Amino acid sequence: MKKSKKIITYILALLITLSHIFSYAQNSRKTIISTKGDKFYINNQITYKGRSWNNHKIEGLLFNSRMVQGIFDDTNPITRDNFKYPDTQIWDPERNTIEFINAMPDWKSYGLLAFTLNLQGGSPLGYGNHGWINTAYDSLGNLKKDYLNRLEHILNKADDLGMIVILGYFYFGQDEQLKDEQAVLNAVDNITNWILKNGYSNILIEINNECDIRYDHNILQPENVSKLIKRVQKMSDNKLLVSTSFKGNKVPTENVIASSDFILLHGNGINNPSGITTLIEKVKRADTYNKKPILFNEDDHYDFNKEHNNLNAAIESYASWGYFDFRREDENYESGFQSVPVDWKINSDRKKQFFSKIKEITGY
Repeated sequence: MKKSKKIITYILALLITLSHIFSYAQNSRKTIISTKGDKFYINNQITYKGRSWNNHKIEGLLFNSRMVQGIFDDTNPITRDNFKYPDTQIWDPERNTIEFINAMPDWKSYGLLAFTLNLQGGSPLGYGNHGWINTAYDSLGNLKKDYLNRLEHILNKADDLGMIVILGYFYFGQDEQLKDEQAVLNAVDNITNWILKNGYSNILIEINNECDIRYDHNILQPENVSKLIKRVQKMSDNKLLVSTSFKGNKVPTENVIASSDFILLHGNGINNPSGITTLIEKVKRADTYNKKPILFNEDDHYDFNKEHNNLNAAIESYASWGYFDFRREDENYESGFQSVPVDWKINSDRKKQFFSKIKEITGY
C-alpha cells in the first residue's frame, strides 16, 4: 500500500513539473500573431500601425520573404556534395541555421515582419527536385531531433525579435519520404503537438507548399487538404492560424478558402502586375470567401524600381506580399535566398532592392 502511494505521489509530482514546464514555455513567449477581419496583428497591435504609402493602407499587412531552407539538410550521400560551401567545400546544416539566425535582426530592421520556413524545404536549385532528401520527418511521420533543434533556435529568435514564421509542413518532391497517408497524419499531429507543447504563438501554418503540384498522398492534394487544415485548427483549439498554398496565379479551391484562417497566394507566372489584381479579385468573389487576410508568400517578380510591379499591385488590392529569390545561372553565392548553400545576408543587388523597397513602404 505504501509503495502504491509513493508511486502515485511520484506520478503527481511529475505531472505538476511537466505542467509547470508547459506553462513556462507558453508564458515566456513574447510574440503572438492574430487576425481581425482582413488584417494581421502582432501582440494585439495592428502591424505597421498608422502607416500608409502612396495613398494606400499599409497597416494590417504582413510583408514576408521565402526563407524555406533555414533548417535544410540533405541525407542523400549522392547529392549532398552539391550543396557544399564555396569556402569550406563541405555542407554544414548547423552553419546554415546559425548564419540564418544571425541575419534575422537585419531583415527585421528593414520592416520585414515574417518569413516562410518549411520542414521539407523547397527546391535548393530554385525550381525542380533531383534526388536530395530533406525532411524533418522519418518515413512514419516521427520528428527528427536534429531538424527540431535547428527549428527551435529559429523560432526562439523570431519570438525574441517579434517576427512571424509562416511554417510549411510539407513540400512536393519530399512528401514521398513519408510511407503512407497515416504517416502524413502522424507528421501533422507530431509537429502540431510539438508547437503547442512549446507554446509558440508566432506561427502561421502552411500545410503544404502548392498543394496542386505533384503530391503523392491524396490527403495533401486540393480536394482533401482542407481536412488537414481543420485537423490542426481542432488540435490547437483554433489557437494556430492555418492555410495552404496553390501554384502561381491559381485561385484556391472553395473548400480551402472556406476552411483557411488566411488566404495564401503565389505570384509566380504572373508577369503583368494587373494579374495580381485579378487574382485577388477572384478570391474575394469566391462564394466561400469572407473577410480574412490575403497573403502572397511566394513571388519571383521584382522590378522594384518601376512604378508598376507585383508588390505594388498587391498593396493596391490590400494584400500582403512575399519575396521569392533564388540563384540564377552564373550568379554568385551571394545571390538568392532559396538556393543552397544560402548566403543569408542582404548583399546582392536584388536583395538590396527588395529590402530597400520594404523599408520605404513600411517606414522602418
